[in-house]
Amino acid sequence: LDLSNCSLHSVPPGLAEATTAIVLDLTENPLAALPSGSLLGFTHLQSLAVPPALQCPGGSDTWQEVTVDGSSRLCRGQRNPCNSSVELAWPCPENSVCAPDGPGLTQCLCDSPFHGYKCLREGTFPMLLFGGILGTATVSLSLLLWGTQRRKAKSP
Repeated sequence: LDLSNCSLHSVPPGLAEATTAIVLDLTENPLAALPSGSLLGFTHLQSLAVPPALQCPGGSDTWQEVTVDGSSRLCRGQRNPCNSSVELAWPCPENSVCAPDGPGLTQCLCDSPFHGYKCLREGTFPMLLFGGILGTATVSLSLLLWGTQRRKAKSP
């Protein structure tokens, strides 16, 4: 994805839709900074070129190779932060596993069959029970309101 020399002062909001990009060029733009969540979901990104005044997102430890030439800083080979020897700031809860979510970003995914808040619920979501209760409550309330409100309707 080549966004070089586009006179960008900030990261465009539509960039979030390009999470499958492998190469991203942001050089020759008057960017002041890259917000920390601007590359959220860019797990396939292997080469990122930014203006030399900016640092590589996630820091230089997030990349296998960082080089600076006259017009750009090139960040190559995104490392998996879950495989690093550095302790994670927020370790994943029990029954979950760490997964990369962009340069220097991680997410915790629940192991199967766990789900819910902090992966504490086991099994699958009870869809039939939830749908049955919701449907029964909706039909009951509708019948109650129809029965109590139809006397207020004007007859022809």
